[in-house]
Parts: sequence; C-alpha cells; structure tokens
Amino acid sequence: MPKAGNSVPQEVTWTDSRRYPTRPVLGVGALIFEGETVLLVERGREPLKGYWSLPGGVLETGERLEEGIRREVLEETGLQVEIVGLAEIFERIILDGEGKAEYHYVLIDYVCRVSGGTLEPSDDASRAAWVPVAELGNYLLTEGTREVVEKAYRRFRQEVATKEKQS
Repeated sequence: MPKAGNSVPQEVTWTDSRRYPTRPVLGVGALIFEGETVLLVERGREPLKGYWSLPGGVLETGERLEEGIRREVLEETGLQVEIVGLAEIFERIILDGEGKAEYHYVLIDYVCRVSGGTLEPSDDASRAAWVPVAELGNYLLTEGTREVVEKAYRRFRQEVATKEKQS
C-alpha cells in the first residue's frame, strides 16, 4: 500500500502499447487549409495503413499539445505550422474480431496554417497531398476524417469571409 502523498503505487507498471491499450492513447491532428484544399497524408503504417487522414500522431509524455501538433506535422509533412485554434475532440475506437478495443485514441484536432517548410512526406506518411474539400469522397479516409474536415472547413471559410468584410 503506498504512503500518503505517493501518486502511483509501486506495483503499477505502464506500457506504451497502442494495440490493446490499458488506457486510451492521446493523439493530435492538424487541419491545414489552403484555398479550397486541405492537407491529407496517406498512412504508411498500421493501424489503417493506406487510409488518408490528417497529419498528426501521438502526444509524447511531457509534451504540450501545441508542441506535439507542430512536431507531428513537421515529421510527417516537412511543414512548419502555426496553430489557429481548436477544431474538434473525438475518439476513435477500433474493435477486433471479438469486439475488444484493439485501438482506442482520443484525438484533438487543431486548425493550423503553414508558416514554413517544404511539403515532403516522411515518418508515418507514405504520401501527402492538398486535396480539394469537394473531392474528399474520392479518398479512402479514416473514420470521422471527412466530417471533421467539412465542419472545420465551413467554419474556416466563414472566418475568412468575415475578415474580408472587415477589411
């Protein structure tokens, strides 16, 4: 039994497994718009290899959310970004054939804008592309990606239109 003031009992061990995790895994994603397009990456690794999704990944221990999104976007796309604001928080649970949670992610997506770098897919991404929002249906997307992109895009377009009227 731990003494008062100890936050973690000594018998507790933590694992870093994303597959069949003991707790949900926290991930971050970037919604990066350029005109009528959004930046997507094709996943080069499991889970969901070959699917298109937002650039992003798992937050590292001790890393702030904003640091994690900038790091992940740079690693996967070669682009540096500025965070504009929070877009969406949702979870992705992928069940195995027996109905057990094989993967469980809590994902925090941010709208970002490019501030530097050159688009060059690497790390977990096999490809990266500026995809017209109107053509998202032509891509094999991870669950929830289309809805998140379309919702954020509508909000993004409204903010751009409001700023143009104020100018």
